[in-house]
Amino acid sequence: MSTSVQEHEHGDGSGLRSRLVQVGVDLANSEGAQALSLRELARRAGVSHGAPRRYFATHRELLSAIARQGFEQLGRRAVEVVGDGRAGARDQLLALARGYLDFALSNRGMFELMVRHDLLESNHLGLREASLPLFGVLVELVSRVERPTDAPPEVVAGTLWANLHGIAQLWIWGSLPLVTGAEDIEPLLQAVLDAHLGPAAE
Repeated sequence: MSTSVQEHEHGDGSGLRSRLVQVGVDLANSEGAQALSLRELARRAGVSHGAPRRYFATHRELLSAIARQGFEQLGRRAVEVVGDGRAGARDQLLALARGYLDFALSNRGMFELMVRHDLLESNHLGLREASLPLFGVLVELVSRVERPTDAPPEVVAGTLWANLHGIAQLWIWGSLPLVTGAEDIEPLLQAVLDAHLGPAAE
C-alpha cells in the first residue's frame, strides 16, 4: 500500500492521529523517549515524513499526546491497585505507591516523557492537568489516614508524590542503589510512608 493511499484512508485524520500516538507509546516503551523523532514516528506509522504535521502543529504537541497516554495508563493502574476500597487507606496508599514506582521502573521511556519539563511547561493538550485524577486519589487516601501532622491532605499528598517521584528517578539513574546499597526499592518506599504518615500501627 502506498503512503498516499494509506494516509487517504484515514479520512478526517483521527485514525492517523491515533496511529501516530500509539506508535509513539510503543516506541517510548521499547527504545526510550530519545527515539521519538518526527521522522522515526512517521516511518514506524508508515506515512510520509510530513504527515504528522497535518495533525499535530508541532513535534512537542505530538509528544504531549503520547505522554498523555502514559498518564491515562498510570491512572488505570492506580484504580486497579487501590482496589474496591475494602483494604484500609494506608494499605491502599502502599499499593498505590508501589504501583507508581512499578510503572516508572517498567516504563522508563514513557515515565521520562511524562515528566519532561518542556512538555509540562507548554501544557499542550492539558498535559499538566492529566495528572490531577491520580493526585485526587492520593489526596483522598491521605485524608483518611491518621497523620502526625496538621498539614492539609493536599500538602502531605504533594510531598509524598514528590518523594515517590524522586525515588523513581534516582533509582532509574542508579544513584539510590549506589548510595544506599539497597538491592530492593521496598525499604525506601516503606521509609517514605513512615516519614509522611507515621509508623504503621502494630
